Amino acid sequence: MDLASLMDRFGETNVLVAGGVVIGFMFGAFAQRSRFCLRSAVIEFRRREPGAKLVVWLLGFSAALVGVQAAILAGWLDVSQSRMLAVTGSMSGAAIGGLLFGVGMIASRGCATRLLVLSATGNLRALLSGLVFAVSAQAAYRGVLAPLRSELSGWWLIDGGPDRDILAWLGGGNEVGLGIGLVWLAAGIVVALHKRVRSQIWIGALGVGLAIPAGWLFTYAASQTAFGIVPTESLTFSGPSADLLMLTLNWPDHAVDFAIGIMPGVFLGSFTAALLTGELKIENFDGGHTMPRYIFGAVLMGFGAMLAGGCAVGAGVTGGSILAITAWTALIGMWMGAMLTDWVFVRLGEEAGSVSSPTLSGAAPVS
Repeated sequence: MDLASLMDRFGETNVLVAGGVVIGFMFGAFAQRSRFCLRSAVIEFRRREPGAKLVVWLLGFSAALVGVQAAILAGWLDVSQSRMLAVTGSMSGAAIGGLLFGVGMIASRGCATRLLVLSATGNLRALLSGLVFAVSAQAAYRGVLAPLRSELSGWWLIDGGPDRDILAWLGGGNEVGLGIGLVWLAAGIVVALHKRVRSQIWIGALGVGLAIPAGWLFTYAASQTAFGIVPTESLTFSGPSADLLMLTLNWPDHAVDFAIGIMPGVFLGSFTAALLTGELKIENFDGGHTMPRYIFGAVLMGFGAMLAGGCAVGAGVTGGSILAITAWTALIGMWMGAMLTDWVFVRLGEEAGSVSSPTLSGAAPVS
């Protein structure tokens, strides 16, 4: 049964939400098994200790980039009307928001995506931080922090279209984009071979990355089939976190869509993977003195993500896969903010930056 038939039979909204759940489930399961985490990758890179965590991020990011660019070249996908390319963007928001997100990611021991994945495995610290992230994102979107977000975003605006497209800046087509992706993939493979990373980790990382083109392809196909307007998009967690929070509080007055379906899908995927591998475990805070840092980090991440136009996955991987300049600016900001914060924590003797302890990541080491 094709997509048009499914929409006729079950309704466009139901099919879109189901698509979000299925693709989110795929992402959540692979992310749980591979321990996909930008924070851990940044820490390994900054400390000059490249290992499995950096490999996972490199392979996931490159798989997304290669998959999306290949789909565009094959004529299966058109992202020119995506909001990350077509509408006015903010370079100042991307840069400042990315920096703030990176700081918060280190302070709360995980990006928004990682917090959702860990919540499903029983990590109560991640659950609380994730809820604070959602509240902060909503406050930045429509609440008390919205004026500040609007002010910072307005400092440097950039027109939609070619001005937001890195390939247009480079004067090349999607062949160049595919080449960029293959370079990143080669870097991930080199590190993986050098560190002798297990094949299961490779599979998990590639699965995470391929969920991104799956999301783009599904929503693009839906936009060509549905009678209503369906945005071409893929996985992101900042906006959907805020929307799901409001949907929970005020169900009848909020629409559901593909992005909303991603959230329960990722949770269920992570939960299922942890259940099947015996990794479900209730984990509390390490101590009361750490709670303020987690909350502060989650607030920074929520505000930073809405300012930057997405989280580590939404802007960093989904936006990065279509080579949107604001997304790459945000991603660079996340890396810079996270590296600086990890350096500060190490200098202060903090343990927040550790990537080796199972109690910090919610799972055993993967290297």
